[in-house]
This record gives sequence, C-alpha cells and structure tokens, in this order.
Amino acid sequence: MSIRGVLIDLSGTIHIDKKVIPGAIEAIQRLKASNIPFRFATNTTKVSSKKLVQKLTGLGFDVEEKDVFTSLSACRDMIESKQLRPMLLMEDEAMEEFKGLDTDKPNAVVIGLAPSKFNYEKLNQAFRLIISDPINVALIAVHKAKYFADKDEKLSMGPGGFVQALEFATGATANVVGKPTVEFFQLALKQLEMESSPQHVAIIGDDVCNDLGGGAKELGLHRFLVQTGKYRKDDSNASEGINVFKSVVEAIDHIIEQYEKRQ
Repeated sequence: MSIRGVLIDLSGTIHIDKKVIPGAIEAIQRLKASNIPFRFATNTTKVSSKKLVQKLTGLGFDVEEKDVFTSLSACRDMIESKQLRPMLLMEDEAMEEFKGLDTDKPNAVVIGLAPSKFNYEKLNQAFRLIISDPINVALIAVHKAKYFADKDEKLSMGPGGFVQALEFATGATANVVGKPTVEFFQLALKQLEMESSPQHVAIIGDDVCNDLGGGAKELGLHRFLVQTGKYRKDDSNASEGINVFKSVVEAIDHIIEQYEKRQ
C-alpha cells in the first residue's frame, strides 16, 4: 500500500455534533506533522464552510478554511458554472455559502440537510416550481445520505428521503453534487494535486456507502471504514475491499506508519 494523500470525513468520523471522537485532535496533529497532504471532505450541509471551520476550531482542531472541501462549496461552483437561479432549501446557517447568488425567478431547486425547512409548505413550493417547467427547472441534491449520527449519537434522517419524495412527485431525477459522486472526489483530489494518482489516496469515513462507495470505489481510493458515527455492525459484512478500524485514530496511525516505512 502506498498512500501519499488522505481525505477525511468529518461528522461521525472526527466528531459527533459537539463531541470529539477520543484522540482525533491528536491524530490530526500527527497527520499534519507527517507532511502527508490531506483534506477534510464532507457532505455537511447544515452550516457554511466558514461556520464549519469555526465549529471545528472551537472543538479544538487546528483547521483552516483551505483544509476543508465541502459539498456546499462544490454545489455553489455548479450553480455558478450553469448560471442557475436557485430556490435554496437550506438551513439559515448554510445560506452564507450562497451569498451573492441571483435567486430571483428561480430555475432550480437546491436541497441540502434542512430540518427546519422540511415541511409540507416548503416541499410543496419546490414541487410546484419543478412541475411548472420540468424540462428547464433542475432538481439538485447536495447529497442523498439516508441518515447521519445526530448530537445524541442516535441516527437521524438525512436529506435523501426528502430528495426522493420530490423525485417521486415530479418525475425528475436529482443531480447529486456531493459524496459519493465521482465528480466530488475528483474535485477533492484536485485540491490535493493528486487527481492523476487516486490510487495513492485514502478516504476515511463512517458511511460505507456515501464515504466509501460510488466515486471512492470507482476511482480506486484506499477505503478506510471507522466504527464510529453512523457505523453499524452490518456495514462490516458489506465492506469487501475496505479496511475497518476502531476509529479515525487507528486509521491515521496506520497510514502514517505505512508512509514512514517508504521514506
């Protein structure tokens, strides 16, 4: 195994809400000291990238904005490149990511994890916009995760079910931006300057499908599943080709050990 770069999931992998995974802060410090390039690659959509970094530093992590690549930032890039005017189903704390975009007379519905907006009135508004012009109004999902580990360490519904409700009602197929799409991982690899050598990059996450499936598998990344966050025992049974670790601490230490042996 030759790992020269690392992508690390956030929620469920290094923290759960305001609770840090034991040893994660020190493990990230060791990774930085090893000079192995890494990025936090996350589908977190409830807050903007700036607020996310503030939260992580508040938890004790030494993190800069350049260290974090989110599905929200990838989504904004898509909206701008396609010159869309989005109706944004986002939490207020995530709206900062889309500041300055033209939202007048929307021609796209963009949906992230927005518990306070997932009500009949808002979803019906999105439904009516899409069916008003199904050819020209796009449905964009920041991601379609089924669930996530919430602050009480129990599972809560992700945005996937709400996205599928709109797909079912409108007949539209959502364009998914975040993990596990190939495009998301390609953009993350580009930030590491390793887009041409994905076989030398590892992804560490707690979601066997959204972190380690799809693009991560297709591109040939080393896939490390941690037994924290949304991990369930059944995940190990469906983890062919995936290395399973107790936590991000063991996964990072394994990567550093293998890296130093090759120096």
